[in-house]
Amino acid sequence: MIVQRRAVSAVLAAAALLLSAGCSSDGGRSPDGGASKAPRGTAAGTAPSGKATESVPAAKGSVKVLRTVAEGLKTPWGLAPLPGGGLLVSSRDDGTITRIDEETGKKTELGAVSGVSPAGEGGLLGIALSPDYASDHMIYAYFTSASDNRIVRMIYDEQKPAGDQLGAPDTVFRGIPKGYIHNGGRIEFGPDKMLYAGTGESGQKGLAQDKESLGGKILRLTPEGEPAPGNPFPDSPVYSYGHRNVQGLAWDDRQRLFASEFGQDTWDELNAIKPGDDYGWPDAEGKSSEAGFHNPIAQWHTDDASPSGIAYVDGVVWMAGLKGQRLWRVPLSGTEASAAPQAFLTGRYGRLRTVVPAGGDKVWLVTSNTDGRGSPKKGDDRVLEVEVK
Repeated sequence: MIVQRRAVSAVLAAAALLLSAGCSSDGGRSPDGGASKAPRGTAAGTAPSGKATESVPAAKGSVKVLRTVAEGLKTPWGLAPLPGGGLLVSSRDDGTITRIDEETGKKTELGAVSGVSPAGEGGLLGIALSPDYASDHMIYAYFTSASDNRIVRMIYDEQKPAGDQLGAPDTVFRGIPKGYIHNGGRIEFGPDKMLYAGTGESGQKGLAQDKESLGGKILRLTPEGEPAPGNPFPDSPVYSYGHRNVQGLAWDDRQRLFASEFGQDTWDELNAIKPGDDYGWPDAEGKSSEAGFHNPIAQWHTDDASPSGIAYVDGVVWMAGLKGQRLWRVPLSGTEASAAPQAFLTGRYGRLRTVVPAGGDKVWLVTSNTDGRGSPKKGDDRVLEVEVK
């Protein structure tokens, strides 16, 4: 099933900052190593002229790991905080979803998602809660099946016994190209209550520029899996294209979308997403002088990032690095980077997969050392509570 579309808004000005960073699926040469919730971001101020302006975060930040919330997780990938407390975590290779009590660290397996066919970078990937979760108790999941990557939704029934709390998956969207590498996988509901999905080109570079393909795109869908109203291409789910492998999605406090992307051998990227724009792959990797491509707002050498999840907190995008084994801080001024990115936790916890706002100045951070590319230590993998400023 092949379609096209784009939709939503975000302007950007390229500040291609030469740093170091990630690789494609963990280094474009080999397969990947590899949203967040609606943000709480920067407050708007008032300029002397009376015009609204945006406050700019400090150029230098700080990170403090407060505690290990849970450990002993196998191939964790997506994380979704529950509104009443508790964290849902997906296991890429086991195809299961586990609930973690963030106070005690107790783990309760909800059940396995039927139809998951893990291999390489594929398996049970991103998860997200329905925008109407309080009434419908629906969990959405992006996973690799035997034939494609797809998005399903399931009812979570807490009253049933552990291991049997997930209803049968209802497929809302299918036909996303699958591969041993570059399956994308991050899903998030945006401030507009539409479902966004980052996809990969599955190792077939040409799919990223093909607006009729679902590979190498950011897709925007209704909760029922239809092309969302207002998408840039008629009757298409494609929101932006020319992506290699998108695994991070987050919005700022003005509803502007940002996405992280694996490069191949040269540059990993953080992009501000504008509906309908071409982000260059495979014709451009990182900042390009060629007309027609939307340049990244920050870029890293592929040994320093391999960016997966991102989160927006108080004017800053926080980006988890897999091969780079660090947490990157990118302060923003509008849709530009306002200062050079900073790296934190380098090598301390190994590969970092997912970062999600935890309220206030905190985030949840998920490691990824049991995915076949890391060097697991005692306790891996784990969820950390981290203070970020």
